[in-house]
Amino acid sequence: MGLENKLARALLVGGGFCAVCSSTSAQAETALSVCYINHPVQVANVAILEKWAVKQGVKLNKTVTSYTVYLPKITQMLTSGANDQCDIIWNNDDWGQDLAQYLEPLEDVPNVRKVEVGQLEPFHAADGKTTAVSMTTTAGILFYRTDLISEAELPKTWDDLVKISQPLQSEKKVKWGYVGGMSYTNTFFSFWWTLWNNSCDVYAPAYERDNKKLAANGWKPMIYSPCQVQTAEFWWDALNSKKISPPGMTTYSRDEANAIFQAGDAAFTVADTTFLDTFNNSERSSVAGKVGIAPFPVGPMSNGVRTWIDVWGWSIPKTLPNDRKTAAKKLLGAMLGDPDAQIEQWNQTGGPPPNTDVWRTLEKNDATWRRLHTILFKPDHVHAAYYFRNWATVHKVYSDTLIRAMKGKREDIAATLKAGSDAIHAGATAND
Repeated sequence: MGLENKLARALLVGGGFCAVCSSTSAQAETALSVCYINHPVQVANVAILEKWAVKQGVKLNKTVTSYTVYLPKITQMLTSGANDQCDIIWNNDDWGQDLAQYLEPLEDVPNVRKVEVGQLEPFHAADGKTTAVSMTTTAGILFYRTDLISEAELPKTWDDLVKISQPLQSEKKVKWGYVGGMSYTNTFFSFWWTLWNNSCDVYAPAYERDNKKLAANGWKPMIYSPCQVQTAEFWWDALNSKKISPPGMTTYSRDEANAIFQAGDAAFTVADTTFLDTFNNSERSSVAGKVGIAPFPVGPMSNGVRTWIDVWGWSIPKTLPNDRKTAAKKLLGAMLGDPDAQIEQWNQTGGPPPNTDVWRTLEKNDATWRRLHTILFKPDHVHAAYYFRNWATVHKVYSDTLIRAMKGKREDIAATLKAGSDAIHAGATAND
């Protein structure tokens, strides 16, 4: 064989060998992108995914988006069929059923069903298969200052909340008795926790989330019912006459409310349990070590304490190539099967582990967990959202109506609420 032929053959073999090397390298390093918001529990759970990505030979790219643009961005991505932006997405029960048709069924992910009964229903596709795995359980809880209020003195009713708050304010121990988010998308931390704890809801029958049953009842709004009027009057008084809450609270998000509580300027707040560590972190909070958790105070029409409990989850777009779907499922399964990392997530944030098998370990070893579990999971529950396509629009109408009532005269509250009723009814029936 001539020199030229030998060189040509060497180049051919070498080139083929390099092609094999390149192919092997590409196969060895699967790249996945996870899309989420900068929330403590999501950051903590992404850290678990990163840990397992290294072990599984996956390059995990992180895309953090603000809450306000997250849903429009993800909705546009899913509905357009794009598959080059996010392989794993944060999914919320508020929009879980709207997005389900665009998401991969995840029944084959190990431990996917290890959640509280009913908590994956908001993510079910038409065939009943879940399109999300849990990253944590989200639920609101009453936070209070343990240096100002003993456990024996905790408020059991709304009246108690006022009676405890006002002396603390008059004695200059705090500026405000209660602070909580009240603007649209932050309704949970004011209007809704009180609504649900006054035997009330957005539609009748209260606490029902089965669309067929709600439709059979005519999607009847409860916004001008006596329990809702009473709830609105409580908040009007809190802002305007009893003055236990800041007058500008109608504009507050959870961030503004949390900041006031962390600064030591309020005795009580309601927030997701996932902020427990933030409130008790000396680098972030001036009240660190002085924060406790308690059940919700109830209204005059209440038949018992009721908590909201929902799952925040991870989902996988249906249009992904099969190799990326497989890799993403394997990563989520590893997270769900890692009890030590889930306990660390709980320790770092106050977010309950996604796998309820881990809860039994915490029950044995963690007094804070036992307290939280008793408060959240022993009372009756409610889902924080309804599950029809126009729910976000209805939520906005509800929020705008309640805030308008807060800014008007007290005697006009009932009429203001009634004026929002038709839009709330139409928002649900538009799905029919």
